[in-house]
Amino acid sequence: MTTLEVRKLYQARPFQRFYIQMADGRSVRVDHPEWMAFSPGGRTVIVYERDGSFEIIDLLLVTGVKVPVNGKAKARR
Repeated sequence: MTTLEVRKLYQARPFQRFYIQMADGRSVRVDHPEWMAFSPGGRTVIVYERDGSFEIIDLLLVTGVKVPVNGKAKARR
């Protein structure tokens, strides 16, 4: 998994919700591109939740992403 893959999903038009899979087993949902921000260096992202909380993610610790297809999640590694 590379930071480029996450950036491609973030920039996709039309945008499609995706999940970032972390090395510790957590999954972070990205519902909208406006709820995600890349750091200037590109190594970390902040993903906001509907309630205003957020996750700071080191992209070097991402193990994969899931993209829902027809109501089911399709994993990319």
